[in-house]
Amino acid sequence: MQGAGNDYVYMSCFDETVEHPGLLATKISDRHKGIGSDGLVLIMPSEVGDFRMRMFNPDGSEAQMCGNASRCVGKYVYDNGLTTKTQLLLETQAGIKHLQLLFVDGKVEKVCVDMGEPALDASLVPVDFHKEQVVNQEIDFGFEKYIVTCVSMGNPHTVIFTKGEIKDLPLEVTGKKIEYFSLFPERTNVEFVKVDSPNKANVRVWERGTGETQACGTGACAVLVAGVLNNKLDRKATIALPGGDLEIEWRQSNNHVYMTGEAKTVYKGEIDL
Repeated sequence: MQGAGNDYVYMSCFDETVEHPGLLATKISDRHKGIGSDGLVLIMPSEVGDFRMRMFNPDGSEAQMCGNASRCVGKYVYDNGLTTKTQLLLETQAGIKHLQLLFVDGKVEKVCVDMGEPALDASLVPVDFHKEQVVNQEIDFGFEKYIVTCVSMGNPHTVIFTKGEIKDLPLEVTGKKIEYFSLFPERTNVEFVKVDSPNKANVRVWERGTGETQACGTGACAVLVAGVLNNKLDRKATIALPGGDLEIEWRQSNNHVYMTGEAKTVYKGEIDL
């Protein structure tokens, strides 16, 4: 399945058990010798929600949360008859997420996810910094100095606003160096952002443990939050990623961030493990 081009392999653990999901993720994510994906998502029973999601990166590491994957899980469980609910509670490593399924002609076309409150405290992101928050702060990464804002949406993000175009950035070099920089004890996702207007921004994403991806839901949310904090974006804006657009809103009423975007099934099949 894919959401805004962020593609994962989804497996129902209601029918089978995956003994070593990290190892399996590295095998099936290989785009030359496997299925090819941004990772593996397991859909499981939950004792505290309607369903539980576990997500593994191509390097075998487990991620706390993936916004695009959570939308696809919502579509999967409805389309495959695992629920008739149109509002779901999804258990993730980053807590319970509220999903609202949106229909077109009776089919789940989009999903709106309540991503919860952003964490800005440096110790919670986490980032080892001498200030309580890292907002509009210059950091010397050794190869380059960048003005950054660090936000956690259940996983750590480092947002960098640029004045020039982002399409020519050597993200495969800069992204990896920033991901593993010493200030980030759990590594970090990286977003380079070009703001077009207060309600639209273009983004390229380097995902921790994966590399550059077509989209990142939590990253889009982090960009919106960082944009508001830096007076660059309105509280509701379109975040344009290479794989598609996501509509993000940071509501003042409850401090929660909401993400709306497509969820698509690409194909189904069986693999011989």
